Amino acid sequence: MTDPTSTAAAIDLYYAATPNGLKLRLYLEETGIAHRVVPVRLSAGDQLKPEFLAISPNNKIPAIVDHAPADGGEPVSVFESGAILLYLARKTGLLWPRAERAQWEATQWLFWQMAGLGPMAGQAGHFRAHAPEAVAYAIERYTREVQRLFGVLDRQLRGREFIVGDEYSIADVACYPWIWVHTGLGQNLADTPDLQSWFERISARPATQRVYAGIEDPYAKAPKFSEAERKVLFGQNPKS
Repeated sequence: MTDPTSTAAAIDLYYAATPNGLKLRLYLEETGIAHRVVPVRLSAGDQLKPEFLAISPNNKIPAIVDHAPADGGEPVSVFESGAILLYLARKTGLLWPRAERAQWEATQWLFWQMAGLGPMAGQAGHFRAHAPEAVAYAIERYTREVQRLFGVLDRQLRGREFIVGDEYSIADVACYPWIWVHTGLGQNLADTPDLQSWFERISARPATQRVYAGIEDPYAKAPKFSEAERKVLFGQNPKS
């Protein structure tokens, strides 16, 4: 288990407890890579501050600064959770399949999560829990698409322990936080038994239990945002 307050940590993780943020907490906790967690208060607008935008120009968490890059040069900043996972896995070899074909398979499922599962689940969660008014079409549209994506992953896991065969990898780390919020997304894992078994295996891992201790599903119990907080979280535009 790493010490997130260690001043000797090579990795600074800019973090909030969202599914995308939790991916990196899972990876770093599972691998034991020394890191320092830098909290980003999203509702307070920390992600819009110039010093954070210099690291993450899309004003989203997570982001990292690697103070000991492989080339020995100046610190490297990386934003986008999938890119960070790929960067760390390729740098360290940890949770990165050994065989080249398996590496490509892990990369495909990482991109699948980034392009499909995460965005669709995020929209389903937003319209189910955070929208100021219920929009029936949007709720049905995104909830059904998440259901379809859960089915895709269920089929991939048929006869497999992990997404890429028998190796726990960044593909599993990327997908797990978006399956963990299944209740708030209106999904029943009993409908996808292979996905449910995989979810239970990942949930039982000690690193997962440490990371998720005290974490709540942001879509199952919607927080009450002030108008100022709502503007910061959902009201950004090109001029902001």
